[in-house]
Amino acid sequence: MSKTLMNKSDYFFNLPQEQIAQTPAIPRDSCKMLCVDKSNPFEYKDKVFSDIYDMLNPGDVLVLNNSKVLPARLYGAKTTGAACEFLMLKQVQQDVWECMARPGKRLQPGHVVVFGRGVLKGEILESLENGNKLVKFTYDTQTLFEALDIVGKLPLPHYITEELKDGSLYQTEYAKILGSAAAPTAGLHFTKELMDRLIEKGVIIKYITLHVGIGTFRPVKTDNILEHEMHSEWFEIPEDTAQEIMKAKQEGRRVISVGTTSTRTLESCWKVHGCIKACSMDTNIFIYPGYEFGVIDGLITNFHLPESTLIMLVSAFAGYENTMKAYEHAVNEKYRFYSFGDAMFIY
Repeated sequence: MSKTLMNKSDYFFNLPQEQIAQTPAIPRDSCKMLCVDKSNPFEYKDKVFSDIYDMLNPGDVLVLNNSKVLPARLYGAKTTGAACEFLMLKQVQQDVWECMARPGKRLQPGHVVVFGRGVLKGEILESLENGNKLVKFTYDTQTLFEALDIVGKLPLPHYITEELKDGSLYQTEYAKILGSAAAPTAGLHFTKELMDRLIEKGVIIKYITLHVGIGTFRPVKTDNILEHEMHSEWFEIPEDTAQEIMKAKQEGRRVISVGTTSTRTLESCWKVHGCIKACSMDTNIFIYPGYEFGVIDGLITNFHLPESTLIMLVSAFAGYENTMKAYEHAVNEKYRFYSFGDAMFIY
């Protein structure tokens, strides 16, 4: 493999600011979709996402991430009245979470922050080496998640600057298990009607859960990508999903992952076990060109940030030159990028 593909700058492309989508397509499946055939590189097809119905075959296994975004951004105040902001990142124990906190240096162990007139309170237990805080939450509701529904805000990515009036637009139609700090955005394009039609056609839809961490937005800071420290995320593969995928592999049917999160889940399991089996674990898998895929035959994904680990994963699957040419095509054809942007289907 060429050494140049180990340089972060190899994954750079110019993106006009106006092509960063600020709002989702409505209906969800009306967005554009760029089709990339791995066996026929540099020949791209411009379609709309609802056309995915015609491109999936009976017997294909479509794997989706059913994680649900937590309203994890909290605005409150210390008992002194000083304003504070928390972003909940990862559950450590029952009501104890690792959080990003502002102003970090002024929040020390023992300090209590009050949210929503006391509906929710957070006590700083510990300051961590990475600058985050370990926070124990207490609440007036039956569960922490009920309190978050009252006082929490959805943590939209930094590049979405417009206010989202309907929070459900940043959740997939099938979001079920709370725990993500960001949406698995490739799934935002599916409507319930489209999914019902796919099932009627014979496409098999199965779910995994990977809770997306804020690390998904962490830039690669090292020039050599091999020196990048990949963030860790928790995932779970249910028994029925594992069985259906293994059956498809044995029978030569396609496994198509929806999103980089589903891809990282399946490939992590394969890497550890040599098969897909029911399991749950943390993964920090970093997929870049040269990686040999063990599970997926197709990938539905969005258009990602320049020099990000996500465009590196796409390059590993579609081929580096094919991917960068596809991105060039998407920029020229005015595709919309990032979380609320358009889709790409690689097969």
